[in-house]
Amino acid sequence: MKRLSLFLAATWWGCLAALSLTAAETKRPNILFVFADDWGRYASIYSEINGPGGINDVVRTPNFDHIAREGVLFRNAHVNAPSCTPCRSSLLSGQYFWRTGRGSILRGAVWDEKIPTYPLLLKDAGYHIGKAYKVWGPGTPADAPYGGQKYAYQKAGGRFNNFSENVTAMVAQGKDIEAAKQEMYHEVLGNFRDFLSARPSDSPFCFWFGPTNVHRSWKQGSGKALWQIDPDSLQGKMPPFLPDVPEVREDLADYFGEIQALDTMLGLLIEDLTKRGELENTLIVISGDHGAPGFPHGKCNLYDFGTGVSLAIAGPGVKGGRVVEDFVNLPDLAPTFLEAGGVAVPEVMTGRSLWPVLKSEKSGQVDESRTWVVTGRERHVENARADYMPYPQRAIHTADHLLIINFKPDRYPMGDPYRLDSSDPPTYEEIRDETRSTLPDEDSGPTKAWLVGQRNSPEWKAHFEWVYGKRPRVELYDLKKDPHQTKNVAEDPAYAIVKAELEKRLLDELQRTGDPRLVEDGKFFETPPMSGPLSDAEGKRAAGRKKGAGKVE
Repeated sequence: MKRLSLFLAATWWGCLAALSLTAAETKRPNILFVFADDWGRYASIYSEINGPGGINDVVRTPNFDHIAREGVLFRNAHVNAPSCTPCRSSLLSGQYFWRTGRGSILRGAVWDEKIPTYPLLLKDAGYHIGKAYKVWGPGTPADAPYGGQKYAYQKAGGRFNNFSENVTAMVAQGKDIEAAKQEMYHEVLGNFRDFLSARPSDSPFCFWFGPTNVHRSWKQGSGKALWQIDPDSLQGKMPPFLPDVPEVREDLADYFGEIQALDTMLGLLIEDLTKRGELENTLIVISGDHGAPGFPHGKCNLYDFGTGVSLAIAGPGVKGGRVVEDFVNLPDLAPTFLEAGGVAVPEVMTGRSLWPVLKSEKSGQVDESRTWVVTGRERHVENARADYMPYPQRAIHTADHLLIINFKPDRYPMGDPYRLDSSDPPTYEEIRDETRSTLPDEDSGPTKAWLVGQRNSPEWKAHFEWVYGKRPRVELYDLKKDPHQTKNVAEDPAYAIVKAELEKRLLDELQRTGDPRLVEDGKFFETPPMSGPLSDAEGKRAAGRKKGAGKVE
């Protein structure tokens, strides 16, 4: 890996530094979009710019870091929804997730073909489009927006999506670790090369690399075994909502190992572009679809640990070497890609192109209007609550505060605590391996299993209630004093003016953009099929996807 990093530093990073084209040049840029499942804002460069002392001290992402240094690194990028399907619906459409109909939920999602999506608009404009692995899901049909098999280049294989499990199995059979890793990388490169080989010679390309290895499940202990990440190096660095105990530290180290596998693959993709002479005309965008899975405050939560994501952009027209403070919602990427390709942005898109920021030479706050973003969620797992109801939330994030509205505070935010008070509670193994065993809106895994197992202990009972218990209608956090969002100050009189101003701004934006949650007490989301059980056909597909691994998208 060290030789690879040195090679890359001597070749394609030098190329990137010399780029000076503009997005308006007649030669339209290629677009390589790397979008990793469940990868939040975890990269070593964030430790560098934010200062040491946190969990990013431990993860190593040299290839992402180089892209960030040669291009633009965003410190305040957020998904619109911390659940894969609504997040991707918003990203593809360039709209808030609540404007995408049944695309705004996970289970039972159906795409509305009348909604324009940026890849198909680029295709109509002459781009060669394609993808490897996950784009829109789950169970995406071939006619879904760029997510089915119609544009897939995956014949070389998909074992990278279970990276640690497959590498560990090969090592157990006697294969060298590095050789086993190379088998995984070779499949990804094979898919990418198939895509490039199919491109008409006069067409720019738009390729979405969507690995799911960062999504659970991964092999327990693989962070240390495959990447030499010592779980104990996280001791004293954990955010307060993650118990600083060996079981949780190991779980996080394993997660970081998958991020390092992703980062290595990123370097190899760009090396391939360099060898082909394509790098100088390729816009590279790297991000993820929400925070960490199976950890408190992460995926399915509107705290920064759940919605904050990595984002780096480099390539033609991008004035590099900058760290930008502007708040970005990932739906902003759709109009950004369209503008790069010289395609008119549909008026229906609520996202705003990032090109004014990318072409600027300023660092810090570039666009003075980009000081906040809105996030939200509705339904994740269909039966997370016994009545099939969603957990509706909306939030507004600024540099100083986070305000969350929980529209139905009588419901459990992470789903019902199934069986926990029964005479037959789920075992540690069930909770570790089966998401639906209890608290179904949080993915299964060792952290969840450990904390549920400690729910009645004097030391951890309050912690368990904090992260899994019911929440008040309004939460407000002072990010300057409380960056990890641990103390709700919504009822503190000293914050009354801030609370009122942020709540009004949030509700005004929801009203302006036609959020159904504000209409008839959210009837659209509260009525089947948006809230109810899946149809027979949908249920069978979900059961088929679920068989064996207990994986929820």
